[in-house]
Amino acid sequence: MKEYVKSSPVFFTLIRNAMAGAILVVLVLAALFPAPLLEPADLADVPNPSRAAWFLIWTQEVVSYSKYAIYPIIFVGAVFAYLPWLPRTQPAERARWFAPEQRWINVLTLLVFAIIVILTVVALYFRGENWAFVPFA
Repeated sequence: MKEYVKSSPVFFTLIRNAMAGAILVVLVLAALFPAPLLEPADLADVPNPSRAAWFLIWTQEVVSYSKYAIYPIIFVGAVFAYLPWLPRTQPAERARWFAPEQRWINVLTLLVFAIIVILTVVALYFRGENWAFVPFA
C-alpha cells in the first residue's frame, strides 16, 4: 500500500483561511474596479495598440520580441505539467509551505510568477502606439 504524506489539520485550516482571504480580496477588487472591457470590435476603428486580455497580455509581450519566443512558454508549461513525473522530484515528507526537499520547484514557481507579473506590467503600462516601448509615459 502506498504511503501517504503526513499532514496536520492546522495546515488545512491555513489553506482554507488563505483561500477565503484571496476570494474576499478578489471580490472587493472586482466591486471597486470595473472590468476593462472594450466595446464590440469595429474594423473601421481599431484601437492602437490592440491588446490581449489582461491575463494573456504577458504572452503578447513575449511574442512581441520574436515569433519564436512562444516556445519557451510552451516548454515551461510542459515542465509544470510533467513535474510529478520528472526524475529527482522527491516527495515531501510532510505537507508544509516551501518544503526544503522541493526547494528548486518552489524557486522555479516563484521565478515564473515574477516574470509573468513583470511582463504583464510592462505590456499594460509601458507599451504605446504601435506597441512601442514608452517608459514612464
